Amino acid sequence: MKKIGIIAAMEEEKNAIKNIMKNIKENKIYELIFTEGTINEEQCVLVESGVGKVNSSRTTQIMIDKYDIKYIINVGSAGSLVEELNIGDIVIGRKIIQHDFDITAFGHKKGYISNIGECVLSDEKLINKFEKILKEIDEKEIKTKIGTIATGDIFCTETKMKNKIKEKFNADAIEMEAASIAQVCYLDKIPFIILRSISDTPNGKNKITFEEYLELASKRCAEMLEKFI
Repeated sequence: MKKIGIIAAMEEEKNAIKNIMKNIKENKIYELIFTEGTINEEQCVLVESGVGKVNSSRTTQIMIDKYDIKYIINVGSAGSLVEELNIGDIVIGRKIIQHDFDITAFGHKKGYISNIGECVLSDEKLINKFEKILKEIDEKEIKTKIGTIATGDIFCTETKMKNKIKEKFNADAIEMEAASIAQVCYLDKIPFIILRSISDTPNGKNKITFEEYLELASKRCAEMLEKFI
């Protein structure tokens, strides 16, 4: 039976999803713990990948190889690049880019990846499903946005870097795994979507904010995922 694959980078993000799962059993593959169970009667498999592009791409490929995956959802926290997204708000990634991929020496734009392009797009059917759900959410309570997520192997803390990435890629949020998961899914022809909640804003002090609000962001993602599934 096909399963919905759910990938989180960190333990807090994983546990928030695990708390809404039923009929749980665990399977260890290459030192990764895959948690199988149900969310709203849908068969799911959840895994904590670890932080960064290599960890997340490795984990995505193992999940695809070992399970019959219907589609993959990447959940977790992100830093806001725009004023309209604040702590606990939700961003759905329609366009996913790697802000630290650079072969501009060969005449390509920053972020362009050979045989991939300048970005990877989330599955349009999954985006449409999220759009219907977002219409039912009270914007006064939780702001939501479908936009662009920028990925790189760096926890962004500098305002200068934040502004540069925002302007160059017209990005709404920044994090460390989404684009690598998206790239593997694209290459393997597996539908995917990115669901992130804002935990901080790069401002020189956001390490403290991130640690304070990671649990809230994780919980918000779990709540949104439960509505979606």
